[in-house]
Amino acid sequence: MKNLIGIEEDKAKELIKKLDSLLADYQLFYQNLRGLHWNIKGEAFFELHEKFEEYYNDAMVKVDEIAERILTLGGEPLHTFSDYLHISDIEEERGVSNGRKGIEIVVKNFSNLIIKERELLNLSDDADDEGTNSLMSDYITETEKTLWMLSSYLQAS
Repeated sequence: MKNLIGIEEDKAKELIKKLDSLLADYQLFYQNLRGLHWNIKGEAFFELHEKFEEYYNDAMVKVDEIAERILTLGGEPLHTFSDYLHISDIEEERGVSNGRKGIEIVVKNFSNLIIKERELLNLSDDADDEGTNSLMSDYITETEKTLWMLSSYLQAS
């Protein structure tokens, strides 16, 4: 049996579950970025304050896109922080004001996200789900470049 957009229902359910997990990760990533943006200190304050804002604005867009993809597949996106905390692989970060430590956290979080995005890319390919496939492909391309840039930043400091 296929859903409204022509994806087999059992495959759509698996995609929805993985997308909910990615949604939870992006929600915690977003909140970590807000905390870093607010609390960062030191000589790189201005550049990192602005960079963390750029990243959290992007994460906010992705949260909405992922939730809408879940809806498109026939699911209902998780929307409580208790659910997010229960299934997310990204940990909450507290009290980080050191720039280097902040960037290391962002790298760790992006590395977690890209693993899930690749899993979803494979699942969506198997399900013949071009919408999710395209979304994950775009996210992966962007995340790879960001990880390269952050790695270069860490090498210089």
